[in-house]
Amino acid sequence: MDLLLERNYKTGLPTDGNLFYEEKLICQTIELPWLNNSTSISCIPEGRYKLHRCFSKKFDWHLGIENVTNRRFITIHPANDALKELRGCIAPVTEIIRTGIGLDSKHALKKLLDLVGPEFKKGNSIYLTIKPSNSTLL
Repeated sequence: MDLLLERNYKTGLPTDGNLFYEEKLICQTIELPWLNNSTSISCIPEGRYKLHRCFSKKFDWHLGIENVTNRRFITIHPANDALKELRGCIAPVTEIIRTGIGLDSKHALKKLLDLVGPEFKKGNSIYLTIKPSNSTLL
């Protein structure tokens, strides 16, 4: 299974995006700004990443992102404010209301987990490709 995250960069501001499966929008996303992959203050580099299921007391079931260059413990987990709640991870949201601010992240994550869950149960691999949207830096 291949998921696609198309990012919308805005210089110096959080990064918003759209997450697709087979050209259908699953949810929107919020992330930190691109700051050269600096730990805890930047979103991760564009590329293709394998995902895995993970569990924590704080986030319950969520998704881990494997082999991110020079980074550890990067996940897709619920958050509604990129600057206050993220340290390099990706947060799915149902709607973006302002750059880096979204609504109902837990619901968006559940929708994503419901989509990928059956694939994990079958033993299939899930990949996430991150690329810029057709619009460039603003």
